[in-house]
Amino acid sequence: MYRDFYGFTDKPFQLSPDSRFYYNSKPHNRAMAYLRYGLEKREGFIVITGGIGTGKTMLVRHLLSELESSDVIAAQLVTTQVEPDDMLRIVCASLGLGQDGAPKSTLLDKLEKYFRAREAEGKRVLLVVDEAQNLPVASLEELRMLSNFQVDGKSLLQSFLLGQIEFDRTLQSPKMEQFRQRIIAALHLKSMDSEETRHYIEYRLKKVGWKDDPQITAGAFERIFEFTTGVPRRINTLCDRLLLFGCLEERHLLDEKAVDAVIQEIEEEGLGAQRSPQPVQPVIQPMPQMAADPVLPGGAALGGDQLLQRLGVLEYEVQQLKKALSHERRLLRKAILIQMDMDVEDELE
Repeated sequence: MYRDFYGFTDKPFQLSPDSRFYYNSKPHNRAMAYLRYGLEKREGFIVITGGIGTGKTMLVRHLLSELESSDVIAAQLVTTQVEPDDMLRIVCASLGLGQDGAPKSTLLDKLEKYFRAREAEGKRVLLVVDEAQNLPVASLEELRMLSNFQVDGKSLLQSFLLGQIEFDRTLQSPKMEQFRQRIIAALHLKSMDSEETRHYIEYRLKKVGWKDDPQITAGAFERIFEFTTGVPRRINTLCDRLLLFGCLEERHLLDEKAVDAVIQEIEEEGLGAQRSPQPVQPVIQPMPQMAADPVLPGGAALGGDQLLQRLGVLEYEVQQLKKALSHERRLLRKAILIQMDMDVEDELE
C-alpha cells in the first residue's frame, strides 16, 4: 500500500530476513569477521549469541549467499528442541542424505563417508545451527562427536552455532567442558547505536528507491532509536508501521510526533501482538451551557457572552469529530496490518 504511495520498488522493512537488505553495521561486521575467521581455521565451533531480533538469522543468510559460489557446502539447521536421537537424522537430512530410520552407527558411517568424499573433491562441509539455545546438552554433544571426524588434523565438519543469550548459560554448564574446548571463537552480537540506526534505516530505504519521500526528520530518527534501542527487528516493525501511518495520513514529512503516534498504537496493542479492534466507548465531556435563546429578538447580533458560548460548542464538536476520525484511521491501519499478516501466512503456506 505505502509502496505505491511513496514510489518504492519493494517493502524496505520486511520482518522476514532477506540477505538483499543486509546492512554491515559495526556489530554485524565484527560477527562476519568471526565467521570468516572460522572458515579459514577449518576447525572447531564458532558461537555467535545475541538478543532477540539483533540480526543473527540475517547473518546466516548473508553468509550462505557469500558461500554459494565457493568450495564450501553449507547446510542450515534451525533447531526446535531437537533430541539427541534425532540430531544425526536431521544433520543427514540437511545434507540431502537419506536416513530411513537407520540406527546411530549407520548414520555415523554414512556421514563420515560423505565428509571424506567431499574432502577428496576439495570441498568443505559447514553446518550452521540457528536458534542453538533450544538444543539440549546431549544434542550438542552429538555435534561435538561429529567434529571428531578429521583428516590431517583438520575437522571434516565445521559448525557455526547462533543462539539467544540463554545459549551462553548452556555453554557454561559443567557438562559442556569438552564442548567449550572445541570453541575457537565466541562473540555476543550487540545492537546498533543511534547513528548506525539512522544509517540502517536510510540504507534499507535507498535499496527500494527512496528519494527523500517521505522526508524523515532528525527528531524522528532519534525517537525511533529510543524506542527500538537499535535492535534491527524492532526497527523494522516500527518503520513499517510508520510508513503505513504516513501513507494513510497522506504525509510526506515524518517527524517525532508521527513516530510517537505509531509507538502509542503499538503499545496499546500489547507487545506488537495483533488483536481484534475492540469498540471504544466515547468519552462524554460536559458541553458548554448555551443561552436559552442565543439570537436576540428581531435578529440582533449575539452578545459577547452568547458568542463565546456558541464558539465553545463549535470547538467541542470539532474536537469530537477529530477524535472520531483519528479512531477510524487507527482501526483502518489495524485492519490493513491484519490483512498483511494473513497474506504473508498464505505465501508461507
